[in-house]
Amino acid sequence: MSLDAISLLPENGNSPQHLLIMLHGWGANAKDLAPLASMLPLPTYQFLFPNAPFPHPQVPGGLAWYALETGDYEGISESRQLLTNWLLSLEEKTGIPLSRTILSGFSQGGAMSLDVGINLPLGGICSLSGYLQFQPQHLNTPTPPILIIHGKQDMVVPLTMAHQAKEALTTINAKVEYHEFNMGHEIIPDVLTIFQNFIQTQH
Repeated sequence: MSLDAISLLPENGNSPQHLLIMLHGWGANAKDLAPLASMLPLPTYQFLFPNAPFPHPQVPGGLAWYALETGDYEGISESRQLLTNWLLSLEEKTGIPLSRTILSGFSQGGAMSLDVGINLPLGGICSLSGYLQFQPQHLNTPTPPILIIHGKQDMVVPLTMAHQAKEALTTINAKVEYHEFNMGHEIIPDVLTIFQNFIQTQH
């Protein structure tokens, strides 16, 4: 099994120097976040939007990184391995190393980004309306810079989960940039501004 992804090259026709990967949330698919590429002026970036490997139990055409409906996170180890292997294969395909790759995600995709990304030499990790699905441990290698953005009115992933993620990651000496907005479980234009600024400061 591998991950299939929507790939968007820079609109200016130049060869990309960086990668931005965006993982969709539970019940969505790669098409959900792909429109954001046109809203993020990042002319040196190739965008990749992978599909999660599992069908969603209720949403036709929706996908999942792992089961949330049962509470036992079924499929998480497979997704973790698939995503890791896929990320490690990208440099050979694109010529762009992980050090110039930003891994990001929304909701369950944000949780996967933090989980898998913290162990890789990425340029940065972004969790949008996400959460922590694991207990971070002190690592022998530096963690990538992390951006967490969350809505104060999020009724899907409560704000307290963003606070917990920030605290747990800060405890292992990760460099965390944290922002809250008056929004629900969504991505508003102000979020994209912060997101873009974070990405560009990692160069």
